[in-house]
Amino acid sequence: MVRRVQIGNCGVTYYAEGDPRHPAILFLHGFMGDCHEFKQAIAGLSKQFYCVAIDLMGHGQTHLIDQAPQDAVIVTKQEHYYTIQASAYLVIEFLDFLRLDCCFLIGYSMGGRLALYLTIHFPQYFHKVVLESASAGLSTDTERSDRLAKDQQLAAKLESGDFRQFLEYWYQQPIFASLRSHPHFPELLEQRLNNSPSQLSKSLRNLSTGMQPSLWEDLPKIEIPLLLLAGELDPKFVKINQQMEQLTKGSQLEIVPNCGHNIHFENTELFVEKIQAFFSK
Repeated sequence: MVRRVQIGNCGVTYYAEGDPRHPAILFLHGFMGDCHEFKQAIAGLSKQFYCVAIDLMGHGQTHLIDQAPQDAVIVTKQEHYYTIQASAYLVIEFLDFLRLDCCFLIGYSMGGRLALYLTIHFPQYFHKVVLESASAGLSTDTERSDRLAKDQQLAAKLESGDFRQFLEYWYQQPIFASLRSHPHFPELLEQRLNNSPSQLSKSLRNLSTGMQPSLWEDLPKIEIPLLLLAGELDPKFVKINQQMEQLTKGSQLEIVPNCGHNIHFENTELFVEKIQAFFSK
C-alpha cells in the first residue's frame, strides 16, 4: 500500500507490505528509482518481514511542501534537502515517525551509498545492512571534483532535454549492459518516467558522489554485519566491493553470477534468497 506522510516540511511517500508485527526492512532505491523499485523482491520477502520502501528526496512523490516564493536565496537553501546528510536525517525522522526503533536496511546503488552513510552515523537503528552495487564514495578531492562536473552536466541535460532520450542515454552506460537485455527492461523505463526531471536534477547535483564525503576511512569502524552484493557482470563494482570488504571487519561479499549492476531486478529470486539467508542468521 502506498502512503504519504509529512516529515517536517517534506511530504514523504512510501510503500509498505507485510505484517507490521514482523521484523522490518527499509529499502532505499537507486537514482531515478522510487518506492516501487524493490516491489518484486518485496513480494517474496513480505511473508516474513514488514517491508517499507521510501521515495527519497527528488524521486517519486517525495518533495518539499514549503510554498515560499522561489527567489535565489530560498532555492539555494532548498538544495540542501537533496544532500546525503539531509537525506539521512529524513530517513531517520521517517523511521522515528513509524516507531521503527531498529530494522534491517537494504540500499541499492545511490541508495546503497546513503545506506552506508546511515550505517556509519546512525548504527543504533539497524540490525544488519545489505549494500547492493554500492560504494564508499570517492577518496580524493580531484576525483570528487571531476565527478561533480560530470554530474552537473548530466543535471543540465536532464533539465533541458527530452526525459525519455535521457533515460536511453543513461542506460547506455556499460554497467547497465546486462540490464538492457532483460525482457522486462522496457517496463523499468516506463516506471522511471514517473519521476520529475527537474527534481532528479537536484538529486543528481547534490547527492552526487562528487558532493558526498568519502566514507572509506569510516569502514573499519563499522560493527554492524554487512552483506555486500555485486553483479559478476559489473567488474567496476566488483572491484570496489572487494576493497570495501577488506576494510570492513563485519562484512561479507557475494558476487552474484550472470547479473550486472541491478541484481534485484535481473534475478529477483536469487536476490530474495540471499536476503533471507543473511537476515535469518
